[in-house]
Amino acid sequence: MKVPLCGTFINLSLLLKASIGYIYKITLGNINQKIMKGSDKVLQQLSMLLRGELAARDQYFTHSRIYADLGLNKLYERINHEMADETQHASWLIERILFLEGTPDLSQQDGLKIGKTVPEMLKNDLELEYKVVGDLKGAIAVCESEQDYQSRDILLKILIDTEQDHAYWLEKQLKLIDQIGLPNYLQSQA
Repeated sequence: MKVPLCGTFINLSLLLKASIGYIYKITLGNINQKIMKGSDKVLQQLSMLLRGELAARDQYFTHSRIYADLGLNKLYERINHEMADETQHASWLIERILFLEGTPDLSQQDGLKIGKTVPEMLKNDLELEYKVVGDLKGAIAVCESEQDYQSRDILLKILIDTEQDHAYWLEKQLKLIDQIGLPNYLQSQA
């Protein structure tokens, strides 16, 4: 709607971008309709990250069951815990995608690398975590460029968990194997 103001016309329909990603059409001070919610670029990044979290969950699930079958109860407990963390990460991503009016696709996920030996399983899990860290950093940059700070904050929480907990723990296990040898390491995990 255009109204005269000092001999010129101005458009009273304004776009207001709120910090949570909403954009509303405002006419004469009233919120009439929601125009858009969520950036396509951010939704693409969240969907890509969801595929990675689902793969990590399933890889950890499989590895934890292998450890249980081998009688490596400490490794089973830790990797089963990591599986639960990946499930929580996926849940946060799904909730955010839904909030941004996207559709989460759980039928797609990155490929799994199931190891045959304990060192191979640990290395494959670490490789997956390194990939997730890189993907998260790229997605965080997209969120910032799109000014979606809530999505960025969710991804930062996942990044901290991935870098400081998952990847760090896996690195320590591989160093232990190098330092004390595989037989001693396996005995310590029973």
